Amino acid sequence: MEPVTITALDFERCYRAVSTRDSRFDGQFFTAVRTTGIYCRPSCPAITPKRANVSFLPTAAAAQQAGYRACRRCLPDAAPGSPLWNVRADLAARAMRLIGDGVIERGGVPALASTLGYSQRQLTRVLTTELGAGPLALARAHRAHTARLLIQTTEMPMSDIAFAAGFASIRQFNDTVREVFAVSPTTMRTESRRSPRSDAVAPAAPGLLTLRLPYREPLDTGWLAWFLSAHTVPGMELWEDGVYTRGLRTPHGHATVRLSFQPGHVRAELALRDMRDLAPTVARVRHLLDLDADPQGIDEGLGLAVPDNGLPVVATAAPGHGFGPGIRVPGCLDGPELLLRTMIGQQISVQAAATHTARLVGALGDRIDGPAPRLFPTPDVVAERGAEVLTGPARRVSAVVAAARAIAEGELVLHSGRTAAELRRDLLALAGVGPWTADYVTMRLLADPDILLGTDLVVRQGATLAGVDLDHTTRWAPWRSYLSMHLWKTALEHRGVIAAPRPSRPVNGSEAS
Repeated sequence: MEPVTITALDFERCYRAVSTRDSRFDGQFFTAVRTTGIYCRPSCPAITPKRANVSFLPTAAAAQQAGYRACRRCLPDAAPGSPLWNVRADLAARAMRLIGDGVIERGGVPALASTLGYSQRQLTRVLTTELGAGPLALARAHRAHTARLLIQTTEMPMSDIAFAAGFASIRQFNDTVREVFAVSPTTMRTESRRSPRSDAVAPAAPGLLTLRLPYREPLDTGWLAWFLSAHTVPGMELWEDGVYTRGLRTPHGHATVRLSFQPGHVRAELALRDMRDLAPTVARVRHLLDLDADPQGIDEGLGLAVPDNGLPVVATAAPGHGFGPGIRVPGCLDGPELLLRTMIGQQISVQAAATHTARLVGALGDRIDGPAPRLFPTPDVVAERGAEVLTGPARRVSAVVAAARAIAEGELVLHSGRTAAELRRDLLALAGVGPWTADYVTMRLLADPDILLGTDLVVRQGATLAGVDLDHTTRWAPWRSYLSMHLWKTALEHRGVIAAPRPSRPVNGSEAS
């Protein structure tokens, strides 16, 4: 299954997805029904509307801009995000990543335009043409989604929710909620207590938000569990009983997140210092776990035969070896942290990298309350004092410190709105950063789906085992990042680091000991 394009939604293809209630397309487009004035996700269980009464729009913001209100049955704003924002690297897609991170709430359209290197007028024109709505309307849709989560999952006063969600006034908050969801905020809260929503459950404790983060099936939870647990840094991260816990810096302070894999969703418990950080924190967690990917489309692109029952199958792309469905490419929660941790871990084992990073975090990381009591130190602190703490080859230590200084002084910019080519170029300009590090950081920071880690030793071992020629991989474009993960996992399974999936069970993998 190929993703639906942004600018030219194929009516017949979209209508067929709606007629079959195909959840794979949730978030990729929205169905607007003229006779009811409602917009839905493709899998909405309501009766399929007549062809003459529907149109298809690329974003929820476009539907809201056209005067449609969100369906209260299928909650289209709670669908997984579109995979197109990662597959495409054009201006519209990069802008959507930054809008999801709350750039407009923090600095307005001027900040978004400046970050992307375009004028406000040009940016608005491109987004309106590509996505059916300008930057303010797109940000408004995100604010409405954040407001709904806070209304349904907290006991916060409505006035506090209004400002936490990014609205300029309580009146604007009330008007938007009524316009988008066709109910008042008070009514929405009352209804949510009677009927729990698909992406939210009651808070587990005062000050703690508990959310269900949806994703498209299938999901290889074993791979993500291994990745998170194997790279855990003591003092900053925890992996206990299948739950990943860590603190992270947010635009207005910090947060602690607890993540666990549940049937059909990821359970996320968030302790936020400032509720304004809810939307960007959720966006970063989704990015970390690659929850907006289109796994069936990716698996088909890699030559995997994935039947409806989800049982293990043999990959036709790699003769003689079976790749399980639903693998993800782990992203990151913070760009500077990703780069510095990657540089610290160059040419040493994963365990040794965690030990070196833990020493840095313990000495220089800010202390916070919670089970993971330290944050990764800021680039300016690493630039100033990293040489006092880091051990190992002098060249590596100086390279890490120099990279931190470049970030702190603004010479190197690390955010998800950059293009892969420009980011890779800037990374390669740093002392101590070679092609592998540049590719690895670019892949994870931008969620780029088509970066082959062909020089990675473990990937090459996996390629030998799977019979994949790394010199001829164009047939797997644009999914070579996912191919890299399959090969990485293949080698680790062969070593016994990750347990191989059992033929009698769905391929979800299992945690390595």
